[in-house]
Amino acid sequence: MNISNIYRASTWFEVLQTNELSQTAVMTLKPGQATGAEAESHKEGQQVLLLIIGKLAAEVAGEVSNLSPGDVVLIPPGTKHKFTNHGTGPAVTFNVYSPPVYPPDEKD
Repeated sequence: MNISNIYRASTWFEVLQTNELSQTAVMTLKPGQATGAEAESHKEGQQVLLLIIGKLAAEVAGEVSNLSPGDVVLIPPGTKHKFTNHGTGPAVTFNVYSPPVYPPDEKD
């Protein structure tokens, strides 16, 4: 059994688990931090993002929405997306990618 804990992540983005079909990761953005300067996409894999703590602005396919804890976003393969923490505290997300899009030991 492969069990991971999101609160043990040591970097802002960390892959937790990977198998042939899917992958889990945790992302923590500090206030003012974004996932990148520009929106990105994953050509082959879809992403499910669950906001656990904090507030995020989600830009998906050019549309912007504000996320609160408990909100889930499904991002189809090839769809440009970017997340920005406009809150005053950290924003923590749990992500699932199917199929995997990152190396199994990815840590940024």
